[in-house]
Amino acid sequence: MEYQNASEMNGGVDRNLNACKLNSLCREKKDFKDTVDAKKLSHIEKAYTAILSELGEDVDREGLLRTPLRAAKAMQFLTKGYKETTQDVLNDAIFDENHEEIVIVKDIELFSLCEHHLVPFFGKAHIAYLPNKKVVGLSKLARIVEIYSRRLQVQERLTKQIASAISEALEPAGVAVVVEAVHMCMVMRGVQKINASTVTSVMLGRFHDDPTARKEFLSLTMRK
Repeated sequence: MEYQNASEMNGGVDRNLNACKLNSLCREKKDFKDTVDAKKLSHIEKAYTAILSELGEDVDREGLLRTPLRAAKAMQFLTKGYKETTQDVLNDAIFDENHEEIVIVKDIELFSLCEHHLVPFFGKAHIAYLPNKKVVGLSKLARIVEIYSRRLQVQERLTKQIASAISEALEPAGVAVVVEAVHMCMVMRGVQKINASTVTSVMLGRFHDDPTARKEFLSLTMRK
């Protein structure tokens, strides 16, 4: 009995030591990441300072003193999708469920940056999938949209990435994604057409092969 108790005590000590080592390793990784992020932020801030100077602005005037730093932080937030993956977002949010009918989440707001001019485009995404024994928490579909929209994008690729990510994660019988967006590169510059919007779609599986499924999705999402 004494030997058993001693073993249990030693086991507890070992577990505590392992936990301490793990926590220490996590802290080291976090400290390293924070250092790298701080260096990147500093580089971006300097770049914005140079841009403002080349535009003819006085970066030392009161209104612009902290603008390069604020712009750098904003750009890091607007492109934070580069640091996120579908696996990170979904975690344990995929469930086995005996449901085979269409699941639709519509009007998911999205904001992104056009990679051609670094100006915003924004709008809504409509998503549908036909479960094949697996379903996902509906809020996670919005998180997937967030991952890919928070990168430098073109709308066609964004639509395809959202559909592909859902297809790979859930292996459903079909996935459909429609994105409607207004591009500020058309509104503020270039042709300056303020009422123009762009619609893109990707249909996979049953939604691609079955006109009835595709029609049902479009009738439920595109009607005003």
